[in-house]
Amino acid sequence: QVQVVESGGGLVQPGGSLTLSCKASVSIFSSYYVAWFRQAPGKQRELVATMSDVGNINYEDFVAGRFTISRDNTKKMVYLQMNSLNPEDTAVYHCSIRRGALGTSYWGQGTQVTVSS
Repeated sequence: QVQVVESGGGLVQPGGSLTLSCKASVSIFSSYYVAWFRQAPGKQRELVATMSDVGNINYEDFVAGRFTISRDNTKKMVYLQMNSLNPEDTAVYHCSIRRGALGTSYWGQGTQVTVSS
């Protein structure tokens, strides 16, 4: 069974940093597209960043150079480094993996990120 588990969330003050981790239990992880999404209470889920199997990266505009998505295919891990956090970044962050552009998507339960003074 495919499993996706996020970790690394927590409480941080504005301007602080956090690095989220995502562990994927799946065969041939290197063939998967990976992505980070986030969802605040009462709001729709929104895309944060994506990374293809060959390393092509896309960020949403609100990231503004603050976030970095990366992957380690040997460890089957996905990371999201977040710097200069502000309260608007508060949300549950979800990791998603998909085998190719048309494959089935798998999701973790998410990790809470709270940015507050």
